[in-house]
Amino acid sequence: MDEVELIQAARKGDLNAFNRLILAYQDMVFSQAYRVLGDPQAADDAAQVAFISAYKNLRKFRGGSFRAWLLRIVTNACYDELRRQKRRPTTSLEPLDDSGEEIESARWLADSSELPEDSILRTELGQAIQRCLERLPLDFRTVVILVDVQGMDYLEAASVIEKPLGTVKSRLARARQRMRLCLQEFWELLPTSMRLES
Repeated sequence: MDEVELIQAARKGDLNAFNRLILAYQDMVFSQAYRVLGDPQAADDAAQVAFISAYKNLRKFRGGSFRAWLLRIVTNACYDELRRQKRRPTTSLEPLDDSGEEIESARWLADSSELPEDSILRTELGQAIQRCLERLPLDFRTVVILVDVQGMDYLEAASVIEKPLGTVKSRLARARQRMRLCLQEFWELLPTSMRLES
C-alpha cells in the first residue's frame, strides 16, 4: 500500500494502516518536536499528542502533503506545550553549585524515610507485641490496652472497667511484667535498652 491508500484505509477506521503511517513518520515528528522544545521527554509527549490529534482529525485531511499536515500538527502541539510551560514555570529539582553545574547528591535530596529493614523490624515487633497481648488474661489485656495503647490515665481506665483504682494499678503492673517476659522470646526484635540481661 502506498501512502494515499494507507491514509484512505485509516480514514475508514483501519488502525493497522494508521500505525504504518506512524511508523513511517515517527522519527520525523519526534525530531521536529525535539528541535522546538529542546527536551526529549517533552518532545516524546508532543509527538504522542500529535499522532493522537492526527488520528482524531484524519477525516479533515484534504489531501496534499500528509507530511506537511503532520508537521503542522506536531508544531502546534509544541507551541501548546511551550505556552503551558510559560503559565506554569518549573524549577529544576537538581541543585546547582556556584558555577551552574548540577550537584550530584545534595543533602536535601537525601531520603529521610524509614529504611526497608527498619520497616520490617517494626512490623515484626508489632506482631510480637500483639502475640504477647493475646497471651495475657482478658482482664490484664484490657488494662494494658486502655493505659499503654489508648493512653488513658489510671482513673479513666478504672472508670471504663468499673473497678477500683488499686485493681487497675495491680493488674497493669502484673500485665506489664508478663509482657516484658513474653517479649524476651523475641529479644532480637527489641531495642537494646529493652533487652533483659541474662
